Amino acid sequence: MDRRELAAFLRSRRERIAPADVGLPAGPRRRTPGLRREEAAQLAYISTEYYTRLEQGRGPRPSREVLAGLTRALRLSNAERAHLHHLAGAPPGPPPGPALEVQQSILDLLRRLPQAAVIVTSAAYEVIAWNDLAAALMEDFSALPRRHRNLVRQVFLGPHPQGRRLYGVSDADAFARTSARRLRATAARYPDDPEVTELVGDLLAGSEDFARLWASHDVGAEPTLCKTFQHPLVGPVTVNCDVLDITDRDQQVVIYTAVPGSPSEEALRLLSVIGTQRMDVEH
Repeated sequence: MDRRELAAFLRSRRERIAPADVGLPAGPRRRTPGLRREEAAQLAYISTEYYTRLEQGRGPRPSREVLAGLTRALRLSNAERAHLHHLAGAPPGPPPGPALEVQQSILDLLRRLPQAAVIVTSAAYEVIAWNDLAAALMEDFSALPRRHRNLVRQVFLGPHPQGRRLYGVSDADAFARTSARRLRATAARYPDDPEVTELVGDLLAGSEDFARLWASHDVGAEPTLCKTFQHPLVGPVTVNCDVLDITDRDQQVVIYTAVPGSPSEEALRLLSVIGTQRMDVEH
């Protein structure tokens, strides 16, 4: 176990995470970059004292359970997770849960597509990155707690403001079927991840539709090529839907574009100007 390198690595990963990335308020008196130690400890399900000792190079060798909690809390990529395990003297096994860290080149891609609404989703359907137009078309994800950024949770459990299920998309029922099937496959890939287990439990307890789909044991997906969002400010927005798989992180980039010259393209342009400033509907 390399205590000095482990301490430096943990500190560097903690300081790069914005509070909003994990559903925490920034607060007016935050003096440290990224998360506070107590916040990282809480997300990893360990005591603040234990986490502090690890960052100070004074902690005992962390167990695999602690390393799994740190991986989840610090949103480590698979490569970073493996590095963490090697620093702790515990060679890594299979990934414990869906990767939540988005590589920089994908984040740059989102910014370079200002005329497209783009989101990145984890294997469990959590929206983990988005561009400004996606926030204007769907909702301001930065203002939501993490659990409410999950699309499968939202389509089955809501909320559905003004009766609009999943932003009023025309294929909500098809998305519900596909998400249930893909979530079953995700649960099989990450059987030890507590967040996936909790998500499935919440859905089974709260949605008869999800329970029925889950009981079918189907795992195939239905591709969606086109859908219409019913937006409260600009009305219907019909978009093409293209999905790019990031296989090494088990993530997807979802790109929504309108047909050039169409009313929906004009609606997206208007949304790019409005942004989220007037998104005053209830969540």
